[in-house]
Amino acid sequence: MNSTNSQRLDGRKMDEIRPLKITRNYLKWPEGSVLIEQGDTKIIVTASIEENVPRFLKDSGKGWITSEYDLLPRATNTRRNRDRKRTISGRSHEIQRLIGRAMRAAFDFEHLGEITVKVDADVIQADGGTRCASITGGFVAVYDALQKAIEMEFIQDMPAFKVIAAISVGIVNKQVLLDLFYEEDSQADVDMNIVMDEEMNLVEIQGTAEGRTFNREELKQLLDLAEKGIKDEITYIKNMLRLS
Repeated sequence: MNSTNSQRLDGRKMDEIRPLKITRNYLKWPEGSVLIEQGDTKIIVTASIEENVPRFLKDSGKGWITSEYDLLPRATNTRRNRDRKRTISGRSHEIQRLIGRAMRAAFDFEHLGEITVKVDADVIQADGGTRCASITGGFVAVYDALQKAIEMEFIQDMPAFKVIAAISVGIVNKQVLLDLFYEEDSQADVDMNIVMDEEMNLVEIQGTAEGRTFNREELKQLLDLAEKGIKDEITYIKNMLRLS
């Protein structure tokens, strides 16, 4: 694999994440809301508190965290039709399930009490890594929503949690790259999305050979690169939330 000292089309090094900015309390009404900007990818993520749980958790004393994801019509370079409830795309369905699993891995939802946190990720501009940015921003939105839930006396205490974040990695033209933007992602021979917690435990790995197979050594390089990027993101989050 080529050296990480080379530069990419956007001027970054191979092991460098795109500029990350998370704006908290972005919207007026949700209990938690952020605008996350990662390079040119921009996503509004909200977290809403509801005083109920799905039927399978009724009278269990346990809470729930779930998610929905959508790509707005002009989030991409050509207009796409909106996803409708009855015709939601397979991609959107898979991504929102991933976001939900990641949030439930971050927060001890079993000790929330019987409330549901609903996370909505709406991509307003897509340039690669939308599912990963939704997870990274989603953690902050849920954290803020739970703080608000304490103020509103829906819950007594913040549940145990571990900061999580997600990043994409891939192999493009024999180069191992961190945090792919759209042009790189569309040319990737290998494409992976990695979710980790603050202790660098793996929450989820989504990886596939797009143009060719890859070996264990390349997999190790990809995981090591993802760990570096996620550490940078988690440091950003901890500093912002004053958790350091």
